[in-house]
Amino acid sequence: MSEAETEAAGVPAMEGARVIERALATLPLSPGVYRMLDAKGDALYVGKARALKRRVATYTRPARLPERLRRMVHETRSLEVITTANEAEALLLEANLIKRLRPRYNIVLRDDKSYPWLVLTEDHPFPQIAKHRGERRRGASYWGPFASAWAVNQTLTALQRVFLLRSCRDTVFDSRDRPCLLYQIRRCSAPCVGRISREDYAGLVAQAKQFLSGETPSIQKDLAREMEAAAERLEFERAAALRDRIRGLTHVQGRDRINIEGLGDADVVALHQAAGQSCVQVFFFRGGRNNGNRPFFLSHARQEQGPEQVLGAFLAQLYDDLPPPPLILVSHDPPQRELIAQALSLKAGRRVEIHRPQRGDKRAAVEHAETNAREALERKLAEGTAQQALLQGVARLLDLPAPPERIEVYDNSHIQGASPYGVMIAAGPSGFLRQAYRKFAIRGPVAPGDDFAMMREVFERRFGRALREDPERESGTWPDLVLIDGGAGQLNAAREVLAELGCDDIPLVAVAKGPDRDAGREWFHRAGREPFQLPPRDPVLYYLQRLRDEAHRFAVSAHRAGRSKTLTRSELDDIPGVGAATKRRLLHHFGSARGVRQAGIEDLENCPGIGRGLARRIHEHFHPGALPSQE
Repeated sequence: MSEAETEAAGVPAMEGARVIERALATLPLSPGVYRMLDAKGDALYVGKARALKRRVATYTRPARLPERLRRMVHETRSLEVITTANEAEALLLEANLIKRLRPRYNIVLRDDKSYPWLVLTEDHPFPQIAKHRGERRRGASYWGPFASAWAVNQTLTALQRVFLLRSCRDTVFDSRDRPCLLYQIRRCSAPCVGRISREDYAGLVAQAKQFLSGETPSIQKDLAREMEAAAERLEFERAAALRDRIRGLTHVQGRDRINIEGLGDADVVALHQAAGQSCVQVFFFRGGRNNGNRPFFLSHARQEQGPEQVLGAFLAQLYDDLPPPPLILVSHDPPQRELIAQALSLKAGRRVEIHRPQRGDKRAAVEHAETNAREALERKLAEGTAQQALLQGVARLLDLPAPPERIEVYDNSHIQGASPYGVMIAAGPSGFLRQAYRKFAIRGPVAPGDDFAMMREVFERRFGRALREDPERESGTWPDLVLIDGGAGQLNAAREVLAELGCDDIPLVAVAKGPDRDAGREWFHRAGREPFQLPPRDPVLYYLQRLRDEAHRFAVSAHRAGRSKTLTRSELDDIPGVGAATKRRLLHHFGSARGVRQAGIEDLENCPGIGRGLARRIHEHFHPGALPSQE
């Protein structure tokens, strides 16, 4: 279509379309991924293609595109492509880039939470069972994922109750000289003090692995036989202990709300849409057991996104950092279902099937997930309506031109100037924006109790960086309202910094605690206005208190984490060449850092793993010039 035809169709001439057309000359016909970038170089859209040149060519005819993509083309100023070996690899790369770059015009899964797993540390004579997040390490077996920390804690409790496996760290295990409380309440077999042999503990570990693999009925039969045999031998205490384990196993089996015969490892994925928003509910089944469920709320345009298209984009992103199971049951057939299954099979190294069941237990499981998705979305929409009403109340109270889209709250925490931290939390129409939370370890010298100096440093760093990175305030990360936990002093300190930076147009309010720190009697301070209070039962007061309390909670947790890190350091950390392993050997040999400091050169050389050169270096660190030079 010519430019004149485009304008006649009601679509303005687009520089972006010409940029894309110029790029076509160098595009290959191979599979790959393309990125549309705006004038600042930020990703607007990420897409995959079987033939890059043919797919990208469709964007040169904007009149034929949906309104959402017309806007995207209009903002495009450059194009980048990455070729892949096949379309399945392109799909995996597309999902990875969408999750990492979060382009404005893609369907984006906004979920920064890691998934908890169960880990069995098999590199120890008596393996430990524990909850795990993060990277995997060698010498351990993993089961999961679990939908939440609650789900994994429930399974961990069951494993302790039924299989009596230890959950303590190796350092605690090595230092025990008598059984702990878990042994007293029959949730551990106390291998730390020899109450169970290595062979018998290995049997418990094998049974736990069977349980996690879904072989519960066979375990129950084995335990029942052992209980009967113990009773016949008149070993009533052992029979009673086995009876308690069987009861615990029965309790665990009865707690699952969904039990599907022969399901094994599978995920049930169901989507519900309402009011232009989408919620996907995922149930994780491993070894036939329900590992819990988690709702996901997707970011996408309100129109032009059908449930099949949304679910297809979701599946690719969900398994970007999660191993896909052999079977995925879905509520809607995504477009290119076979391609998605092929890509997930490539990622998993085995066959992955995506199936939309029509009848039977599997269909019932999908319907149950759909119900959960609908209820979760209804709750979110109801909360959003209430949240919007509160933000309108804040705007009326503080004379804002519109309900704030982003509120930032600042607080400090320290103990007489030690381990000082400032924090920022953010909130908006969708609730707390936890991915926007920030911690500021105070760098400058702070006199004990000088909260004003801390506040000045936090504001200088926060808004100084914002001015450097986004001076035009186009990123959506500038606040519409700033709250400070404090009184007139903190308010004035923050105002001075904002004035120096030229950001004094940002509304600023300090929330001071009432007499005797009584919640409900807070004073609100604003520049050039008299302080005021709100009625004790005002909903806006409750909302502002909740924001202030969340900032205080985050500040205290940041301070505690920083203080713990400081307390775990020792003077040995400052010795060049002394790493964690050497530090551990020194402390085990001498008992404390003080013992190392007082040790002579001969004593240091006698420490296992400490050579003559390192011994001299350690001694010289504590006693400069005490040893003769070796030159």
